[in-house]
Amino acid sequence: MDSLKVRHAQHSPASFSVNKWITQESATRIILNPQYAEYLALVKAARNGAVYGAKVRFPHALVMVFLFRSGTYVPLSPSLSPPVPRQSPPNTQKRTTHHSARPHSLREKLHLIIKATRQHARNLATFAVLYKTTLFALRHLPSLSLSPSATSSTSNPPNKEGRYDTFLAGLLGGYAVFGRGRGAQSSVNQQIVIYVFARVVLALAKMSVQPGGVLGQTLALSSTTDSGDGTVKARRGTVERNAWPVFASLSWAFVMFIFRWYPEMLQPSLRSSMKYIYVNADHWDGLRNFLWHNK
Repeated sequence: MDSLKVRHAQHSPASFSVNKWITQESATRIILNPQYAEYLALVKAARNGAVYGAKVRFPHALVMVFLFRSGTYVPLSPSLSPPVPRQSPPNTQKRTTHHSARPHSLREKLHLIIKATRQHARNLATFAVLYKTTLFALRHLPSLSLSPSATSSTSNPPNKEGRYDTFLAGLLGGYAVFGRGRGAQSSVNQQIVIYVFARVVLALAKMSVQPGGVLGQTLALSSTTDSGDGTVKARRGTVERNAWPVFASLSWAFVMFIFRWYPEMLQPSLRSSMKYIYVNADHWDGLRNFLWHNK
């Protein structure tokens, strides 16, 4: 009888709450232990990359697939291929085919949305883990660091980040995740890389006019002939003010020219969007597809 009471007490809601609290407290102690910080950072980086990729890609894929695509446009995997219809009487064969066509199209679209979301989340998570792992290795293996101090007679101290470690880590992660493999040039990867490239170009344009930049050094050399009236500073301000207008204007000039004469060179999603806006605007046969509908 006493053993039954002890067993019942062990499985009571109160004991379950205590055990749960002890487990949470132990987990909290582990994740707050500085000894495991670098290893747990890999887990957190993978989590953040996957969550961010899913949040960004899912609404984009949802809109692009349902607005600009229809019908069967890519082969499905075997698990999503339409089932082979069973033999049915002639009077019901047409009816069965009619009812299975539309759900298959919707199912295919959902499959594409989930596939794009999964790929975006997986790629960002994988890149984050590779990037953090490379930084971790470079900090603990200073002979591999690209820091100038690592190549000198005094090696880079352990746990100290070299100046170019992030460049090497990004290079390795970018090649492994976005530069090689069967799906390296998929539309999802191209969108991610082009997005990053555009931001890099903008950042380099801003850096170039700083005092240590290329244009900044050119302007600084001309300061020897400056009369002291702020000419060099005014030139730098002019470049900074006009950098974005020039970048935006040339970007749109090039994309419209390429879309007009070489549309097959553009990314399919961008090509579909531009066709919807600019090409379909030239075609209508009544009020219905002039204002209310596109086609």
